[in-house]
Formats: sequence, structure tokens, C-alpha cells
Amino acid sequence: MRGQAHTLEAVVAGLLLLSSIIFALQTTAVTPLSASTSSQHIENQQRSVTNGILSAAAEEGALKSTVLFWNNSSERFHGTSDIGYYTNGPPNTTFGRMLSRSFDDRSISYNVRIVFQKPDGESLRRPLVDQGVPSDNAVMTSRTVTITDDDPLYSASEEPIPGSGVTNATSFYMQDTGGNVYNVVRVEVITWRI
Repeated sequence: MRGQAHTLEAVVAGLLLLSSIIFALQTTAVTPLSASTSSQHIENQQRSVTNGILSAAAEEGALKSTVLFWNNSSERFHGTSDIGYYTNGPPNTTFGRMLSRSFDDRSISYNVRIVFQKPDGESLRRPLVDQGVPSDNAVMTSRTVTITDDDPLYSASEEPIPGSGVTNATSFYMQDTGGNVYNVVRVEVITWRI
């Protein structure tokens, strides 16, 4: 009798253990955003593509023209609403089109921030493109751009505006840090899958 009781107890314990394992497996969801080697591969791919875009844009001068794509009279970037940055897509610049071609049709969202120094050394971040809150698997890549005193602002058609040097701009979003270099900015691109 005692042997049968121990056998029954072992069978019940085994069923409880098996039920617990099945329940745990059913409550754990594996999604495309779950951490795995494939997620790491996707993040590395996004970082590589973004690095390529930033390098190509810097080579062509498109990164600098986007940083200087400023409407002095409206005191914001060309084509933005009162909030002063882009939310429905990138700016209508060469760099913006590069971002759009690379990410928009691939279900990848991105934010672009411009980080610059105030004369007292404090860093400030200004959003250029804001498409929402990045996921936990977001990737950030950046590139530095030097703005000199004689760099012009750019028009809505991405042409330099003669006589509109950044030192003459009354409403430009960044300040002169002194010397021949107006400011050194870091353009940050944060990408994530949606």
C-alpha cells in the first residue's frame, strides 16, 4: 500500500512539473524584437547602414547643409511646424532623402538629434527628426560636423544663401563658441525596428 502511495505521489508531482513547464512556455512570447542573435545581427546591420549614410552625407557636404537648413525669419528648420522639427519624415535635403530611401520602406524608425556646445561648455540637444520613442533595441550612430564662422545658412531648396553666414543669423539655434570655429556639432541618428 505504501509503495502505491509513493508511486501515485510521484506521478502527481511529475504532472505538476510538466504542467508548470507547459504553462511557462505558453506565457513566454518570442517576437521579432526579442533578444537573440538575429536581433543582434539586425542591430549591427542598422548601425552599419547608418554609418554609411552619415559618412556619405559628410563626404558630399549634405550633413553640414542639413545642420544649416535653417529659416532665420521663422526661427526654425525649413518646412517644420511650430514645434520646429520634423515628425512626419526627414527634412527635404540630400541627407533627409538618404535616410528616407534607406529606412522608410523597411519598417525602421529613426530620430535625428543635433548636439552642440554652448559658450560655457554645456551640451545641448536639438531634435531634427522625431519619430517617437526608440525601442530597447535601438541603435545610435553619430558623426561630427564643424561649423565655421563663414558657413552660410541654406534655403528651402538646399542652396547656400549668399551673405547669410551663421554669425549674421539672429535666430540661429546654436551659439558661437568663439574663434574661427563657430561650433562643433554631433549629428546623432537613433534607429529601431517597428
